[in-house]
Order: sequence, then structure tokens, then C-alpha cells
Amino acid sequence: MIIHLVPGICKFRSQVLGFRSYCTDKVFVDIGQPTPASHPQLLKDGEITPGISSEEYILRRKKLLELLPDKSLAIIAAAPVKMMTDVVPYTFRQDADYSYITGCQQAGGVAVLGHDCGLCMFMPEADPYDVTWQGPTAGVDAALDAFKADKAYPLSKLHEILPDMISGSSKLFHNIQTATPAYMKLEAFQKQASCNNVRDISVYTHQLRWIKSPAELKLMKESASIACQGLLLTMMHSKTYPFEGMLAAKIEYECKMRGAQRMGFNPVVGGGNNASIIHYSRNDQKIKHGDLVLMDIGCELHGYVSDLTRTWPPCGSFSSAQEELYELILETSKQCIELCKPGTSIRQIHNHSVDMLQKGLKDIGILRGVGSSSYHKLNPTSIGHYLGMDVHDCSTISYDRPLKPGVTLAQDISRNP
Repeated sequence: MIIHLVPGICKFRSQVLGFRSYCTDKVFVDIGQPTPASHPQLLKDGEITPGISSEEYILRRKKLLELLPDKSLAIIAAAPVKMMTDVVPYTFRQDADYSYITGCQQAGGVAVLGHDCGLCMFMPEADPYDVTWQGPTAGVDAALDAFKADKAYPLSKLHEILPDMISGSSKLFHNIQTATPAYMKLEAFQKQASCNNVRDISVYTHQLRWIKSPAELKLMKESASIACQGLLLTMMHSKTYPFEGMLAAKIEYECKMRGAQRMGFNPVVGGGNNASIIHYSRNDQKIKHGDLVLMDIGCELHGYVSDLTRTWPPCGSFSSAQEELYELILETSKQCIELCKPGTSIRQIHNHSVDMLQKGLKDIGILRGVGSSSYHKLNPTSIGHYLGMDVHDCSTISYDRPLKPGVTLAQDISRNP
């Protein structure tokens, strides 16, 4: 509510009440992240995060409980805040498993999932100093009302409540990527660990996240569309501004202007020989006339990332040698896309790409033989990887597993020589 006190008669909106006027806008509670009440342009009623309903989050928790052994407990901590300097934090990004189960996009919490307790969230308590400088954050009320937790307590109560939950469990699973001393130092946790009863939860969460729901696929398509549109505009920009740094800035601008919250990773913009550096990140060179530029980019939209790579000549035309190589990679890419269907594995798709490129590079004259060692010196990368809430998503899932409907992957064929 906004209240203005001014001398005389003050007009504010449609109400005039002598010396006082009041804002009649609908009042909502700020929980530190968008809600349908605070951001109706982003979320529909019933959604916890944009595009994902509370029913879907509850179903995720149910499916995870079905995978967990009887009398087991899952502990998933939020991602920590990482500092760039002693007072300047890096932009926060939530851990994918914590986000997948809770929908909470804020640091400091610990989620516990069990057959008896359901979802229990331990939430950090707001510090007045932090609220002044950084704004409100989600607490116990938000955990129950916004995130639909079954139980919620202040984080300060974790050492009183969690030990009994752990002691009543036969096996513990936790997210080793975000493990925190807040629960790992508890005597009950250490006792379970000493008995070899503690495992990594990702073996189950990755299995769930591997197959995307229709709502997730919609977000991923939108993320890919944003990245594609941004990259097309960046290509057109490259002839006038053939600088790696400027192209990196252009793609980030175009993605964010179309709704992306951040880039999925630091853009790789490699001109000439820099394109052969797989995770090139300096982006500080001018692209020479006649050289190709490779851009490996992706953006994140409401927790779901895209990843695409393109190579082109900023000068506007390929040389004959460049065109011959480009056509080989393009044809390989088309065939590999055709193989992306249920029953085929990433490994099989990769092996097909290796066979095609080895033969093609030999025909062109780049490779003298078809031995794998000489080819892998040119291209040590895989044809692709799983894609979702992380760029290299579901890392515990083997590339030999047959694909299923709902599985998404990035094809990195343009990263080849």
C-alpha cells in the first residue's frame, strides 16, 4: 500500500480524502520471486514457477517418493550464494534438483522429502539488514502457501527437528552438489554416513528429470526459439561488427530482450583458430576477413536452457574449402537428427557421426586414414548431450541408454572440425 501525506488536497488515483490519499492497487506479499499475484505477466494462477503448475511439482515429489526405498529420507539443499568479491555476489542460480522439487528460486533453504513427512522445507529467516539491502525472501509461510510444502520450519529449528527424522530412516539420500554443514554435521547424519547408509540423490532425480513433461517441453522450445532468433540477428550483425566480444554482447542482448533471464553459459565466440578451442571464453579478438566464426550459445528461460552452435563467415561468403567442409558437417548433422528417435542412444548417434566425418574428411584430404586416433585429435567431443534444467543435464544417465519420448538433447555437430 502506498500512502502519500501532502499539504492541502492531494489527488492520487481515483480517491481524494483531504490530506491523505491511498493506493487502491491489490496488495500482495513479496516472497522474493515471481508469483501469479506479483507477476501476472509471467505466471498463471496455480503456477509456482512460470509454465509449471503446483500440481506438477506435487506430482514430481510423489514420483520421487515412489523411487525412494521404504523408510528412506531425501535431503536436498538449495544452491549457496557464491561471492565475486567480499561484498559482491555472483548472480544467483538455483540448484536444478532443489528447483525441480520445490520451485523455490532462493538460497539458504533445505528440503526434506520422506514417506511419512512428505515435503518438509526448512526456510532461512529474514534478516532486517538483508531485507533492506536485497529485498524480501521466502519464509515458512511462503513454503506452505506458495511452494505447497506439507510442513515448514525456520532453518534455525533444523538441528532440533531433522535428527529425529534421520534416526527414523534406514537410508539417506542427499544432493552432494549442495551438501551443507547445517545437516551434515548433525550426529544423526554422521552416524548414518559411518554405516554407509548415505547415497547421492541424483541417481533418482536425474531419472525423473531425464523425461520432460509437456509443460517442460514447451519451455524448452521457447528457450530454443529465443536463442535461434538472437543468433540469426547476431549473424547479420557480424559483418559490420566482426569482433568476438561484440557478438557475445549482441547475442546476450537479443536473448534477454526476448524474455530469457540469463545465458545458459558464457557464450563461446571463436573467430579463426579460436573456434578450435572447445570452451573458448575470452571473446576478445577481432575476426579476420575471410575467417569463419563459431558461436556456441544458449539461454535460460524460467529454469530451462537451450544450447546451439553455428559457424559462418562474417564477410558474407565461404571459400571453396570452407564450403566443402561446411557441406560435410551439414549433411552429417541432418542424418544425425534423423536418428534422434526413441530406441536410439546418443552413443549410436555419435558413432554414426564419427563414421561419416572420418570418411568425409578422408575424401576431402584432411585425414590420410580412417583411424580413430587421428580423428579424435581433430574432434575429441561427443556428438551431443542431454539438455534440460542444466546444459549438460542428467549427467548420471548413460549415453548408452535408449532415448524415450520426452528426452531432450543438444546436437553439437557444428563443434566438429
